[in-house]
Amino acid sequence: MKLLIAIVKPFKLDDVREALASMGIQGLTVTEIKGFGRQKGHAELYRGAEYIVDFLPKLKLEIVTDDEQVEEVISTICQSAETGKIGDGKIFVLNIENAVRIRTGETGSDAL
Repeated sequence: MKLLIAIVKPFKLDDVREALASMGIQGLTVTEIKGFGRQKGHAELYRGAEYIVDFLPKLKLEIVTDDEQVEEVISTICQSAETGKIGDGKIFVLNIENAVRIRTGETGSDAL
């Protein structure tokens, strides 16, 4: 099993969720975060004063999936979250040793 952590723009959440649901992904955790990468924030004008926004709003999506689905999930996220502009995000892939469904006690892939 793998844990995919995807950092995406907030307005792309519905597109990503719908694309993942259409391929059979049933679980997704979403966290509102702030951060920056290569884009390093941007300047905004508010009431005549310019100020720098260092940390931009993003969403962190966490998905646990079987090893066989990893490449398809990555491809689906990339296609549905892409705007073609800087700051589209990143995907990180981590190994998962085990998973347990609390209600039933199922483990491994059955717990997903």
